[in-house]
Amino acid sequence: MRRIWLMAGMAMIASVGLARAGEVRIACYSDGNECEATETLSADFMKANPDIKITIDKMPFKSIQESLPVQLAAGQGPDIVRTTDFGPIMKYTLDLTPYLKDTKYWEDNYGGTLGWMRKDASDKGIYGLMTQLTISAPLVNKTLFDQAGVAVPKQGATWDDWAAAVKKVKEATKINAGMAWDRSGARFAGPALSMGAKYFAADGSPAVVDDGFKAMASRYLKWAEDGTVDKDVWVAAGGGYRDAFAEFANGKIAMYLSGSWQLTRLEKQIGDGFEWVVGAAPCGPGGCTGMPGGAGFVALKNAKNPADVAKFLDYLAQEKVYADWMVMTSNVPANVTLQKKGLPYKLSKAGTAAIQAFGQNAATLTPLAYKLQGDVMSRPMFNAVVDRVSQAMSGQITLDQAYARITSDVADAVAASKK
Repeated sequence: MRRIWLMAGMAMIASVGLARAGEVRIACYSDGNECEATETLSADFMKANPDIKITIDKMPFKSIQESLPVQLAAGQGPDIVRTTDFGPIMKYTLDLTPYLKDTKYWEDNYGGTLGWMRKDASDKGIYGLMTQLTISAPLVNKTLFDQAGVAVPKQGATWDDWAAAVKKVKEATKINAGMAWDRSGARFAGPALSMGAKYFAADGSPAVVDDGFKAMASRYLKWAEDGTVDKDVWVAAGGGYRDAFAEFANGKIAMYLSGSWQLTRLEKQIGDGFEWVVGAAPCGPGGCTGMPGGAGFVALKNAKNPADVAKFLDYLAQEKVYADWMVMTSNVPANVTLQKKGLPYKLSKAGTAAIQAFGQNAATLTPLAYKLQGDVMSRPMFNAVVDRVSQAMSGQITLDQAYARITSDVADAVAASKK
């Protein structure tokens, strides 16, 4: 079934086709309305540049994540792709530097995230533009907490404090589970880092399993067994990424570990259906950290019109256009100038409070969280964690076997990357 699904995804990517002269094709997925907002901005761009046609092909996230590297290896695919997964496509990316008039502007305003798309520290290229800066954090159904008479844990609360609180809410309100985490290695990484996980050895090589990682993994499985965590999200058939937004929106969980990219959905799908707030990142021996991240528009070197690709991305990167983009999509900007200035978001009272809370969570992100997110081996590490922890959660293997297989999986990925 996975092979059939992958072939279908490849066919979808292939259907994007190759750009014609004067055309820039973008494979785009949306967390909220990012593709639609880009279409709006591209219409203004095309009016000013009638010789360039921007075509945006909307696609599911899974199709891009799983199938695009295969298509690029075959010499096919779009000119620009929106993705969160930069590592697997780095060999196919286009350096925009020769086509940009002011690379200093890019470095000054986006320098903190440009490195996520680079191959290593010696690489100074500019390969794309972040369409958002995301921060993972707890999303809280405060209505359920109030009904249960339980206080929402405050800044400084530990993961154990949060687990105890959501379990009390579950028992008092008879909901499915206390909390749920997206089925994602990146989502798991924030709690693991907070518990002291390092993810890297002293020499910088990937080394996922250590005492800190085990401290979180053992807790997570215990919580899944006693109903503190919604087990079904991680052991659902089909594997791969799975979010728990539906469970949260339907009032089935009290806390949802996700992030700022969900803001548009929170506004549109929940609104005032219940009171929701963004909590502070739970703490542990390694700090009080979530994970930074986000999706970016990445230029691909098979582009038929590289100068046009660069011109469009440079247009989106300019302060006024980028500010409009962030307001339209309710996203946190990767542009440091706009981070300092603030943006006039058109949000509800709850949405405005949420944006401010995400900003507060950004301030507690650890340097190790940024390093992990930007490392070329982060995806193999994340995938190994999801696959093996899910197997342990479903009883297919023991937790000790999961640790051994995570280590083996990552070692195989490192070896493959050197071929």
